[in-house]
Amino acid sequence: MITPEKIRAQVESLTTDLIRCSLCEEQKFPSLRNEPSNIQKIDFGKSDLSIVLKNKPYQEIYNELLRTQAYNLRMIDGALIQIMYKFHENSLQSHRLAFFPSPYLEEFQNNPEVYEEDCIYADILKKNIVPFPLRFDFDCREVVVVAIDHPQSHLTLGQYHNCRIPVSAALTPSIFIDFILRNFYNTAYNKYSEKISKYNEVFINTIEKSEQNLGHIQLPLGVK
Repeated sequence: MITPEKIRAQVESLTTDLIRCSLCEEQKFPSLRNEPSNIQKIDFGKSDLSIVLKNKPYQEIYNELLRTQAYNLRMIDGALIQIMYKFHENSLQSHRLAFFPSPYLEEFQNNPEVYEEDCIYADILKKNIVPFPLRFDFDCREVVVVAIDHPQSHLTLGQYHNCRIPVSAALTPSIFIDFILRNFYNTAYNKYSEKISKYNEVFINTIEKSEQNLGHIQLPLGVK
């Protein structure tokens, strides 16, 4: 069983790993808080995330998240990573796992000779790269879940309001960080992957049969 404490410990260990690999420039170590109604929260502290839901240019959203330090990790290229979980009576109720790449990549792209020797920057030097946010959400509450239209676990790309790509299950911090590093920091990942902690435990599948008939994301099966 994946407990709140196991999730907190994973996030703490992965944060430490990213610091040691020089992939993370600033961080907030996770907190585990007990709240009323048998709720346990793992996050980076209480923050106002309402800016993310507003109809604002992406640059403004990013700037506000940066200003209020509403993130677990600020990566070396300025990208922000949020890792937030909510449990009810030690059972996962929801999570928010978000990646907000920096909209200010011109410094790297306009002066590639300064960075091209460093594998950390290898994947962001091309001028045709378009930074866009992504978010893995999970919410198992009956008042929220609607098969296909609002899967329990889903991926949203680019802040599109109705973009909810079904995902087979909730993500652990290990699966989420692995996904981000493999796809957006692949050169650095290939160099440092052995130094990044791996965990085999996974959450149970929650995807509906009707959602499996659509394009969807199948997570690693791992060891339940």
